[in-house]
Amino acid sequence: MHVVATAGHVDHGKSTLVRTLTGMEPDRWAEERRRGMTIDLGFAWTRLASEATIAFVDVPGHERFVATMLAGVGPVPAALLVVAADEGWMPQSAEHVDALSALGVRHGLLVITRSDLMDPALALDDARRHLAPTPLADVPAVAVSAVTGAGTDALRTALEGLVAGLPDPDPGADVRLWIDRAFTIRGAGTVVTGTLGAGRLRVDDELELRTGTGTRRVTVRGLQCLGVAVDEARGVARVAVNLRGTPRESVRRGDVLLTPGAWLGTDLLDVRLHGVRTDAPAPDPRGLPAELTLHVGAAAVPARVRPLGTDTARLRLRHPVPLRIGDRALLRDPGRRVVAAGLTALDVRPPALRRRGAAARRSAALTALPAVADAAGELARRGLARRAELLAMGVAADDVDAVAAVRAAGWLVDPARATASADALADAVATHDAADPLDPGLPVEAARRAAGLPDARLVEAVLLRAAPAQAAPGNSTLRLRHGRVVRDAEPALPAAVRTAMDALRHQLERDPFVAPEADRLAALGLGPRQIASLVRAGELMRIADGVVLLPGADERAVQVLAGLPEEFTISTARQALGTSRRVAVPLLELLARAGRTTRTPDGRHRVK
Repeated sequence: MHVVATAGHVDHGKSTLVRTLTGMEPDRWAEERRRGMTIDLGFAWTRLASEATIAFVDVPGHERFVATMLAGVGPVPAALLVVAADEGWMPQSAEHVDALSALGVRHGLLVITRSDLMDPALALDDARRHLAPTPLADVPAVAVSAVTGAGTDALRTALEGLVAGLPDPDPGADVRLWIDRAFTIRGAGTVVTGTLGAGRLRVDDELELRTGTGTRRVTVRGLQCLGVAVDEARGVARVAVNLRGTPRESVRRGDVLLTPGAWLGTDLLDVRLHGVRTDAPAPDPRGLPAELTLHVGAAAVPARVRPLGTDTARLRLRHPVPLRIGDRALLRDPGRRVVAAGLTALDVRPPALRRRGAAARRSAALTALPAVADAAGELARRGLARRAELLAMGVAADDVDAVAAVRAAGWLVDPARATASADALADAVATHDAADPLDPGLPVEAARRAAGLPDARLVEAVLLRAAPAQAAPGNSTLRLRHGRVVRDAEPALPAAVRTAMDALRHQLERDPFVAPEADRLAALGLGPRQIASLVRAGELMRIADGVVLLPGADERAVQVLAGLPEEFTISTARQALGTSRRVAVPLLELLARAGRTTRTPDGRHRVK
């Protein structure tokens, strides 16, 4: 299926043309038929000789209904621009073309209607002159008469050429269905319609319904394409979606159905402005009103404009809208009823502008930004990002997966940012160790904060990336050990602790299993923190709380116990080791846990 929208001045025969081509009445309301003027969106379709199906979105031409017209053409890739031969180019012809140009529509047909009332050549020449500085300058033109039928066959042939040249949609794309109509069917519930530009919808799909007040999950109860029930619809297509359990009053034009979790809702974005004509420069945002309306898809959202540069601006929207980098939209001044500018979204997650001169620096950065999202550029600018967020910004999945980055827990860190984080972490560890050598290293959460990382699981990934550089001569490598980031080279112990350890070592070398009592440790100036630092440094071995021996005491104990009878008691072991039960009991428990000794059924011990 292909979808084409009409455009043109009021009463130039847009609806009549659609009626002639399809045999269907696009004006749905009695008021429209009574007044002979379209006031809402209409829909009709036909099959061409090539078997291609073409659906028309018929839009109103009156200046009071431009917002409705924009809701119809917003998601549509091509336009049928209608100009009456007896009236020629008119004000709404110009505004509709301005809107199409701003949205980047470049596929279409120029149709001169009512050719039975006046020679169409004059109107055609006039229209060509106005279209010359627009993307629609070279579209094919056809003259027709709905009264005589002249030109209808030529128009159908031109439509064949038009749809053949339209870009192929991506069936695997994320769904973004802008709702242009919502109504209730008795026995079925709420039904919404829209133009599906790409992707696919299926019955029983779960989608996100995003409105101006929030987001909720909805389920597709049923689908129709052009009045026929289907199990699946692929873009481009006109679709009607029956939503299960969704009140009619909760949905309105401009709301949107989305693939769950695939889109970012943004109320702040940086954009590049475009002129509506190719022969005019982009409008300077400093000359625009501060309050305009953003039209994208079928949505119309009030926006506050903050100029950044000569063609770049920041928009603050009244409510979040699902946008991606590269999306085209337009700004309209509803007071003056003119299209103020077209725009391309450059950043849907822009940085805050807090410091003096930030706007000027941001303008310079935006000037170099492409209108297509690329993983390397986005990651370099942000330093780090979630993979899912990059995809939601519009970066291709293959691009994201191929970019050089440190990866962990769904995050990507730019290599330069990873290096800076590792350097900051090394400085933080060194500062901490110098201030408190008895407690070297940082807990992983403190390390995360010091490195400026959003997830503690990134700490180890950053350290692994930085390890080769840190391993240069004179550097100590950081590593994660027991929940702390430590240096391979432990910081030197304070002189007082080292002196106390020397005295303690002399004592334990003489009596290796006589653990010093608390008062002896206190006399040496070795409190719990000093003992802990000596244990971490490998100078002491902790047997139990308050019981420390020299490293290797367990192996030495096994050698002594191996000389005892095959089975021995704690008392026998205590005497052989020359120590007390305070040491012998936890020492034997330690050896049992290590598998060096075992308990017998009668409570004795045996060396394995």
